[in-house]
Amino acid sequence: MHQVERAIFDLRRGLPVLIVAGESRVLVQAIEGAAEAAVSRLGELAGATPALVLTRHRRAILGAADVDQAARLPLPVGLAPGRLAALAFGAAPAANLGEAGLDECRAALEPAEPADRAALALMRRALLIPSALVARVDETRRGSVAASVADGTLLAVEAEQAARCLDGAGGMLRRVSEARIPLVDAFDCRFILFREPDGLREHVAVVIGDPALDAPGLPVPLRLHSACLTGDLFGSLRCDCGEQLRTAVAEIEALGGGVLLYLAQEGRGIGLANKLRAYTLQDGGLDTLDADQILGFGEDERRYGVAVDMLDALGIRRVQLMTNNPLKMAALAEGGIEVVERQALYGTLNDHNHRYLTAKAERAGHLLDEVFRARR
Repeated sequence: MHQVERAIFDLRRGLPVLIVAGESRVLVQAIEGAAEAAVSRLGELAGATPALVLTRHRRAILGAADVDQAARLPLPVGLAPGRLAALAFGAAPAANLGEAGLDECRAALEPAEPADRAALALMRRALLIPSALVARVDETRRGSVAASVADGTLLAVEAEQAARCLDGAGGMLRRVSEARIPLVDAFDCRFILFREPDGLREHVAVVIGDPALDAPGLPVPLRLHSACLTGDLFGSLRCDCGEQLRTAVAEIEALGGGVLLYLAQEGRGIGLANKLRAYTLQDGGLDTLDADQILGFGEDERRYGVAVDMLDALGIRRVQLMTNNPLKMAALAEGGIEVVERQALYGTLNDHNHRYLTAKAERAGHLLDEVFRARR
């Protein structure tokens, strides 16, 4: 766990790390900010030509066949940084590479290996672009790479441990601190902060009123709310998140109390930097799901194991869930939490969020019929 945590911080700083998979040694570096010099340096260190690892979602954007798995793409020597970015997360790869160049890339794709998949997991956990520069360490360079690991210049991490970094550590969430904080719509509130074991993310349980959390058999009103800086704090009109947050607090208060879990899962789990990138792509005409796929993400990268752990810590097993998202209901049920009832929770449809909400309803299965019916 500690090595994985350190690897994530090194990758975010633009440093390479070494992934060990059996007898294989693979150097990995984040694609963000990687110039041509970084590619050549990685190749020199490994003694081999670097490759680009792509998620299956990005592979589909490139028009490749068999998009069920991630893939690696060997990079030609002297590849310009602009072409590298076009391959990894560009909105129009054909325009940057040309159809012939794109055809060559498709033909050169190879199946991802365990170290490659571990590299993608680290990028996702680090909230970076989910693509990676990788280079297998040649036999002639193993001694120098091992020396760099021994003197602390280079960090090594086992592929199996890195691949599990997205799964979290069930049952290891730590309850850190709490305080009473009166809100405009709910005066009697207690904020309880939980920290994940790797220290990277913190989540807050907002206990509103006196919901009798330990009362046997009684469902607790519950809202799972993914953090949205732009909507929750600044009132962005591009989404309905801030309105849903404040409505949920008021609704829970009106029901006599309950819990709102404020989860550090910005942008459906892709992080703020990538959410802003996706917004720019949406300005070019894409919907929210297609924009995320351009960047290499799936339609929803969130995981709700941490929410189950928070509910376990609070002694909650049965809930009345405020959501329009069937995936949240399924995730809680899978974690052993009984969803006794679903309560819809709507924001206001406007000209700025219409396309966003339409994509959620038509492509992601969110239950928003009433929102669109009210607008007609």
